[in-house]
Amino acid sequence: MLEKELRMIIARKIVVQIDVTESQIRHDGLPYASARPVFQGVILSFESKHGPLRYLTDSYNDWQDNLRAIALGLEALRKVDRYGITKRGEQYTGWKCLPAGAGTIVDVHDAAEFISKHSGLKPLDILTNEELCKKAYRIAARILHPDKGGDKNMFLLLQKAKQLLPF
Repeated sequence: MLEKELRMIIARKIVVQIDVTESQIRHDGLPYASARPVFQGVILSFESKHGPLRYLTDSYNDWQDNLRAIALGLEALRKVDRYGITKRGEQYTGWKCLPAGAGTIVDVHDAAEFISKHSGLKPLDILTNEELCKKAYRIAARILHPDKGGDKNMFLLLQKAKQLLPF
């Protein structure tokens, strides 16, 4: 299903990101069906006639279900074209017209970036090392805590980021 949807929107340079070890990847670059990632989230990135697109989800407990959700979402977006509602693919790129939200954290990568920005530690270290993740959170909490002169809203974002992290 995903291959069909990507073919329909003329996708190129397709990258599927899941958190598996190298031994769980087949020779063609796809993960084995039995692959068990550390984190179930999936990110699908590709270039299309509508520009570079990226879809991500961690709503389901299994990476295959998350990848299927993205495929179903792409199918639904394509139906908008099928019924003649749009002619230029706005359904794929419409969110680009909105300004980026200040301090929005929607996934584990946003959470790591946010904590990294306020702790000085690298996002990859925050995502892969439990001890460094906790250290980064403590540093960021000291800086952002309202009792220490930080902003209440930024501290609330830090709490949201902490909930999304795997540790």
